[in-house]
Amino acid sequence: MSKSIDKIDRRILEELQNDASQSQRAVAERVGLSQNACWRRIKALEATGVIQRRTVVVDRQKLDIGLVVFAMVRTRHHSADWLRRFRSHVSNIPEVVDFFRIGGDYDYLLKIITTDMHTYDSVYKRLIENVELDTVTSYFSMEAIEEQRTIALT
Repeated sequence: MSKSIDKIDRRILEELQNDASQSQRAVAERVGLSQNACWRRIKALEATGVIQRRTVVVDRQKLDIGLVVFAMVRTRHHSADWLRRFRSHVSNIPEVVDFFRIGGDYDYLLKIITTDMHTYDSVYKRLIENVELDTVTSYFSMEAIEEQRTIALT
């Protein structure tokens, strides 16, 4: 990134993380800038990739999408070709909302959000098809204590 992030940029980012739907005028007032100056900073943060997208947080319960599963995956394959195929395969499963390569006893962590156990079983079957995996261990969330928190920037 060619421009360093200063205190005002951090305040803008905190405001947008809390509510990306608020107007530029509201963000500008909260961070103490003119609307034009705030707009220029937001555009610069987008151009450098600091702001990747703006999104909406939905209430899963109200949409009857209440099952959250953390699937831990272990594999014996670690080649670049296998990883490319696995990434592509997992990225095509829409119920996988987060996907990490991790260190430790497992190689990958997937956060899967779906409606119920039957639907998760379908996701699991899609996950293991056409890709050789050593172990898939699933953990089922009983309660989301805090979820999708904003990233602390101070």
